[in-house]
Amino acid sequence: MAKTTLITGATSGIGAAFARELAAQGYNLGLIGRRTKLLQTLADELAAKHGICAEALSADLSTEAGQALAAGWIQAHAPLDLLINNAGFGIPGGFVAVPAEEHLSMLAVHADTTVHLTHAALPGMIEAGRGAIINVSSPAAYLPLPGNAMYAGTKAFLNIFSEALRAELRGTGIFIQVLLPGFTYSDFHKRGEYAKKDFYGTLPKWIWMTSEAVAQTSLRALDNGRLVCIPGLHNQVMVFLAQIGLAGFLLNSALLQKKYWSKKE
Repeated sequence: MAKTTLITGATSGIGAAFARELAAQGYNLGLIGRRTKLLQTLADELAAKHGICAEALSADLSTEAGQALAAGWIQAHAPLDLLINNAGFGIPGGFVAVPAEEHLSMLAVHADTTVHLTHAALPGMIEAGRGAIINVSSPAAYLPLPGNAMYAGTKAFLNIFSEALRAELRGTGIFIQVLLPGFTYSDFHKRGEYAKKDFYGTLPKWIWMTSEAVAQTSLRALDNGRLVCIPGLHNQVMVFLAQIGLAGFLLNSALLQKKYWSKKE
């Protein structure tokens, strides 16, 4: 019997890379995103290429209606074999300079949606005695840099939530992974305020990874039962340095003493 996965933020980037990898493994797919046409094109492509079922679900996960749609799909396809909470975005700029509704939208997508969908998926998984959940976090969870307060905060929540949940589910046959990709070639830095900055042109090439490499690394780590997956040695070093005190050093660095409250960055 074919396995089934639901992937949020599946239109492009890491989410689409997960979809391609899992379709090639014979998984049936539920793909959630906001760009309906692109999402449907991906679903049609993967269904035709791999002979699997791929359903495109257009939903805004910052809303209760969008979260309910996704949770309903999970319950209709229970027990789910794999849930990938990948949807996310960034808002560069000082906390006060960014409108509160944008912060709350990020909180809803990163945290509320993950909680809602995980809660919808686990009963079926527990009853079946199998399943896995991947929560996509970020090294930013360990580097609470000014200008990214909400992004780092919501990702830190995903880390602790995933670790605690993994402990609760020990012995059930269900695996939890928290995935921490660093700079990745995707649409993340091409939208919103990020589109105004040339990240690809200014940051060194060695710091970037492809979405395909991130997805493949994550799935290999899941097969090995690893809780924390940090693709790329440079990202692993960054997290290690943050854990031994680099975050505090950066926060007090003169290089970061700028007026984040004065205007949207």
